[in-house]
Amino acid sequence: MIDHVGFPVSDYARSKAFYLKALAPLDYVLVMEVEQDRPGEELAAGFGANGKPDFWIGGEGGLDKPLHVAIVAKDRATVDAFYKAALAAGARDNGAPGIRAHYHPNYYGAFVLDPDGHNIEAVCHAPA
Repeated sequence: MIDHVGFPVSDYARSKAFYLKALAPLDYVLVMEVEQDRPGEELAAGFGANGKPDFWIGGEGGLDKPLHVAIVAKDRATVDAFYKAALAAGARDNGAPGIRAHYHPNYYGAFVLDPDGHNIEAVCHAPA
């Protein structure tokens, strides 16, 4: 199951304003705004319904950067297994398994870049 999707935008403020209006009829609101994981990158805005951001826009370095897709993992061991299997299959590391507390205290994710450079993540929201 897809947990969330994110993509870069050329003008963060313009895109944020657009999605605030365009997604309103779908009951999507701005749920969270965070700095990107890597220093020097722009803000990211997470929109969603029911308090969970599942549609993200952000700098992620500009439009020449890849798509981001996160897939739900049933537990933290599965996140670890995904990361190990992806690296063995030829992915490049983009963030070892671990807590990403700036999203929420139980956010445990791992990030890899696929052969085309897309940022693929496995994430578990459950406590340890």
